[in-house]
Amino acid sequence: MGLDGRKTTKPIPLWKSFSYAIAGLVSALRTERNIRIHLFAAFIAILLSFLFSISSMEWVCIIIAIGGTISLELINTAIERVVDLVTQDFHPLAKQAKDIAAAAVFVFSIVSAIIGMFIFLPKIINAFL
Repeated sequence: MGLDGRKTTKPIPLWKSFSYAIAGLVSALRTERNIRIHLFAAFIAILLSFLFSISSMEWVCIIIAIGGTISLELINTAIERVVDLVTQDFHPLAKQAKDIAAAAVFVFSIVSAIIGMFIFLPKIINAFL
């Protein structure tokens, strides 16, 4: 089914699917403070990665940490929007859905920060010794 409720017979062209994804990313960047914070942290991590010439395996870890955090933040935002669409009234299950989605981002962000510390802290310490 299409977004308008009618049955679709033709698949959506690939370029159009990408344009929808980009529109979603732009929308999140405009409306969500947390995704901008995550992108700033990603910029710092990438800057440090170049500055310290990290290894290929360290790059893989940084890219997974950045991609995972941003992806989870986008999923969290989507869940919040759907819950808000379904009900504007307070409901304990709606609150749980939002809180659990936010917790997923929180946990992965902590893991990402730990990964960053494992990679960058020894390099920063060595730079000042």
